[in-house]
Amino acid sequence: MNIKSNEKKENSAFELVIEVGAAEFQAAIDKVYNRQKKNINIPGFRKGKAPRKMVEKMYGAEIFFEDAISLAYPDAYEAALKEAGIDPVAYPQLEVLDVSPDGFTFKATVTVKPEASIKDYKGLSVAKPEVKVSAADIKAELKPYIDRASRLVSVERKAKKGDTAVIDFEGFKDGVPFQGGKGENYSLELGSGSFVPGFEEQVIGMKAGEEKDLDITFPENYTPELAGAQVVFKVKVHEVKEKQEPEVDDEFAKDVSEFDTLDEFKKDLGSKLKARRQEQADREFETAVIDALMEKLECDVPQAMVDYRADKMLEDYANRVQSQGIGFEDYLRMMGMSMDDMRAQSKTAAERAVRSDLALEAVAAAEGIQADDSDVDAEVAKLAEQYSMEAGKVREIIKEEDLRRDLAIRKALELVKSAVKKPAKKTAKKADKAEETDSGEEKTEE
Repeated sequence: MNIKSNEKKENSAFELVIEVGAAEFQAAIDKVYNRQKKNINIPGFRKGKAPRKMVEKMYGAEIFFEDAISLAYPDAYEAALKEAGIDPVAYPQLEVLDVSPDGFTFKATVTVKPEASIKDYKGLSVAKPEVKVSAADIKAELKPYIDRASRLVSVERKAKKGDTAVIDFEGFKDGVPFQGGKGENYSLELGSGSFVPGFEEQVIGMKAGEEKDLDITFPENYTPELAGAQVVFKVKVHEVKEKQEPEVDDEFAKDVSEFDTLDEFKKDLGSKLKARRQEQADREFETAVIDALMEKLECDVPQAMVDYRADKMLEDYANRVQSQGIGFEDYLRMMGMSMDDMRAQSKTAAERAVRSDLALEAVAAAEGIQADDSDVDAEVAKLAEQYSMEAGKVREIIKEEDLRRDLAIRKALELVKSAVKKPAKKTAKKADKAEETDSGEEKTEE
């Protein structure tokens, strides 16, 4: 391999012209010939026994060139990058310039990380969400436990919203029963919205033993056979049941939790809810900090870098879906999406991820932030425990340079977050003006 030229181009790119010599190219041709010869038929030779020179004489010397180039160029490309000290951040654009039995020359346009600078990254103005848990919140957390401990009791009265009616029903279109429109002893929670609009509302008010015809018009966006159709459902109510909730006291807490008192149970629910909300608030705060930081970034991001990141994100997502036993194409059909839709979404996320990384790397560079050996050791140990792997295996899978880079980025983010300032509050003068405006609006409405 020989680098014939190395020229810096616009948009953070280098153009390398790389020459692969005769020895390397002929070795690649030999490998291709040995792989393919078992399928080659030449008159006068048993299948797979024709010498390479005879094959080339019959079909032309260039018969193996294309496959040999594909075999030889990756090693030549990697060697050229190493020699030139270039670290690509996207797929290269490759073009074969010339080829002969003495070798071939190709051009590689390589995208590299752009130059990035950042200023005023300390003291960003970002609001930090305040996490609170009210008595109403804890009551809402209790509700699923109450619902599970509730029971349905038969009542002798008209059905009302929230009750469960045990019904027989059959639907008719133009006097003819239609498929899927019949059920017997079906328990329908009134107000659940589980039946076609208008059905549950007309069952409300019925009593056990009562029969009724319900006039229903199906929505326009229903199945084609019934979309917009006017039908009649014949309904008979067998039983009306109401939900009876348990007494919410210490005994209830003992039955549904590990706690002896209701107060202890509520306190635990509140603590867990606050922890979840705090975690969500921290994520939202971090996202807002990164958004504010990216506005300070001065950098022309190459589109090839974004496209490469998008492809990797889409590939990772597809692998996660397929690891659950679902084909990615089947998944897209279930989601009503196309590959182009997914790629567009990936590009949006990829652009943000690339700009975020560039901004944080610029901060790390400005502050001289690096990950030392102890940071790497701690992260490897953490990953090993998380994935139940040996530390050595983790080091085999993850490149140390990538790990150091990610750790430095995290340190940079923590530095920026720690220096955030709360947004300035309205001055008294501005607040008075706002109140006057509000007051004026209220008078206008009156």
